[in-house]
Amino acid sequence: MADSDSPVLACLKCKTPLPWQSFNTDSVTSCPVCRTTTYASVFPAMLRGVEKGKSAEVLFSDSESGCFYHPGKKAAIVCENCGRFLCALCDIPLGNKHLCPACIESGRKKDKIKDLKKNRILYDEVAVSIAVLPMLFFFITAITGPLSVFYSIWHWKTPGSVVPRSKARFIAAIIIGALQTAGWAAFLIYKLNPHNA
Repeated sequence: MADSDSPVLACLKCKTPLPWQSFNTDSVTSCPVCRTTTYASVFPAMLRGVEKGKSAEVLFSDSESGCFYHPGKKAAIVCENCGRFLCALCDIPLGNKHLCPACIESGRKKDKIKDLKKNRILYDEVAVSIAVLPMLFFFITAITGPLSVFYSIWHWKTPGSVVPRSKARFIAAIIIGALQTAGWAAFLIYKLNPHNA
């Protein structure tokens, strides 16, 4: 990496920019000016240069298609959602599709593009809540016990958090829900048995 491309991270004492070779080393290094010991650990992406973006080709003849948003630029691809011709600048690859800026914005507002989700439902936490919270009101556990088991199994493989999570909450919800269901089943069997009257 050239020095002109190096990330700017300064010494805490003298504010001199540190050379990029001093980042992510196994030991402390010294500031080249004041000799203060420093340790800099940065994300590897900071050490990569900035990639140059695509440039759109200029439209030279009337026989070529132009971009919907930039009429003077040559169309490179078609939006798979609305069919507009797009230059290389306007093409937004998303998953295995190519979309235009308007379709991306519309999909974001209407929450119709699966790959643009802003948040995720944590189904495992919902399952635990269904199993545990109704225990405050004992009688509704007859409904929520089986419901938490069903909900946990139904959403076992549904994508939840973007951060990897274990299945421990689902397992806890299934166990609690199964115990509640078994408890109600035993209670009903006991009450309906004529020998216990």
